Amino acid sequence: MKIALIQSSLYWENPKQNRDYFEEKINTINDDIDLIVLPEMFTSGFTMNPENVAETMQGETVSWLKVLAKAKNSAITGSLVIKENSNFYNRMVFVFPSGEIQFYDKKHLFTLAGEDKVYTSGTQKIIVDYLGWEICLQVCYDLRFPVFSRNSEDYDLLIYVASWPKIRINAWDALLKARAIENMCYTIGVNRIGEDNNGYQYTGHSQVVDFLGNSMVEPAESESIFYAELNKEKMMLTRQKLGFLNDRDAFEIKE
Repeated sequence: MKIALIQSSLYWENPKQNRDYFEEKINTINDDIDLIVLPEMFTSGFTMNPENVAETMQGETVSWLKVLAKAKNSAITGSLVIKENSNFYNRMVFVFPSGEIQFYDKKHLFTLAGEDKVYTSGTQKIIVDYLGWEICLQVCYDLRFPVFSRNSEDYDLLIYVASWPKIRINAWDALLKARAIENMCYTIGVNRIGEDNNGYQYTGHSQVVDFLGNSMVEPAESESIFYAELNKEKMMLTRQKLGFLNDRDAFEIKE
């Protein structure tokens, strides 16, 4: 599977400007790409003012993603603020080229920023089936909680979209590798760059890590589109040879 990661700054609480920006970037991406990954809250930045930017699943951004995914014949994923039944969600949508959508609501809300005060936590772990790949969707702070992301389902790819600040970027780098190694899967992390309206700085370090913890896309701090090609057959042969997942613990997560 061929993937593209878009690492960029974001316009604060301005969905239209962000859509215009990402459309321009997406239109430059190679036509043979299977999956395009955008950052967390890519229409607004990591805002605690959801009422300023919230949309519905029938809103402009989701409709726009459907059109783009079809035009590029590529799936597109990233998170945005969605309002549903009077609740706000930090929702990671996965839009198929066909227009089908699956989504994951961020489970671990970032209490340090008060995200838990204004957003509703998701409860379900979501595995998407795309082009024969089983893909686990995760958002930012989820990265710190390995039990929730543990590869009990034999998924192939783990994706984190994020607004992970510069001050803690070493943790981002270390944990992405840890998740790849412990789950024996490809792991993608897409983080934003720039400064938001709260004065927080972001340095990107978007990356792709293989199933043994080797970097396929090296961390960088500039605006860029990164490309990688994932080889499922190679991963499965390595899993079969080493057998580490056969020895994983069985457990149940209880609320």
